Amino acid sequence: MRDTRESRLLLVLLVAIAFALITVDIRGGEDSPVDGARQAAATVFGPVEDGIATAVDPIGNAISAVRDSGTRHDRLAALEKENAELKAELGSDDRYRSRVKQLDRMLKTAANGQYGIKGAEVIAIGAAQGFSWTVTIDIGSNDGIRRDMTVLNGDGLVGRVTTVGPNTSTVLLANDPDFTVGTRMESTDELGFASGQGDRPLRVELLNGKAKVKKGDRLVTFGSQADRPFVPGVPVGVVSRVDPSGGDLTRTVYVEPFAGLTKLDLVGVVVEVPRKDPRDTVLPPKPKPTPRPTVTVTVTPSPGAEVPTDGQSQDPQEQ
Repeated sequence: MRDTRESRLLLVLLVAIAFALITVDIRGGEDSPVDGARQAAATVFGPVEDGIATAVDPIGNAISAVRDSGTRHDRLAALEKENAELKAELGSDDRYRSRVKQLDRMLKTAANGQYGIKGAEVIAIGAAQGFSWTVTIDIGSNDGIRRDMTVLNGDGLVGRVTTVGPNTSTVLLANDPDFTVGTRMESTDELGFASGQGDRPLRVELLNGKAKVKKGDRLVTFGSQADRPFVPGVPVGVVSRVDPSGGDLTRTVYVEPFAGLTKLDLVGVVVEVPRKDPRDTVLPPKPKPTPRPTVTVTVTPSPGAEVPTDGQSQDPQEQ
């Protein structure tokens, strides 16, 4: 239809009639005069609407299914993630138990030596410069850590703090070639100096060249002036070999450190020194010697031989 004056008048007339019918229908309520026309329209157009609804419903259902599928996928992904995290937690139970044991041993060591310690975790190995035997721990100056503090774990001496940052610190390990610590032999009090040798045992030069020392003897730290960098009494290691060619001035022994310096996890930095030298009290109890097996020999007399009585033996030739 072309846009003419007559068409515009017709459109206005139809709109006015529509408003009039709506007004009459509303005012009439249930007795509306247009109710019959509405029912007739429903009879004519109802099947058409039902068919359209039937055709459209599968599409709507499919869309809903896709939307629900996405929701279910998200829920499934969340459940799978929770399951993986749970498996990881269960799988790391051994690590947690190991850490609990490490912490327990370290607290006992600190208590025996009356050391005030701050616990830390080893987060890196090595240093940015050089090839030193060092580790990085996750505490620093913000935690009260200072240079030249003693570092230990539940087994014994680990090293000393060399570099301190706000939140991390570098620890020079006891097996580093540049590491030296004063030592004291258990019981005999023989003094010496232990030096690191990398992956080999510590080398200890005893000041007394005629000191009596044997494999299995144990050493602790002698301590430093003002307890920096080493506090006294920290277990160092056990003698694994004695150099037979001892000199007149010093004697060399080799010591296996108590602390496993290649498998560190939790350590403690001594931030409060003991009031008095703990001496040998921090050392673990000595292992009990393994009892020698008892051998019982049973002698069975040969047939026809007489068994001696009254503790006396008989010579067949005397009979």
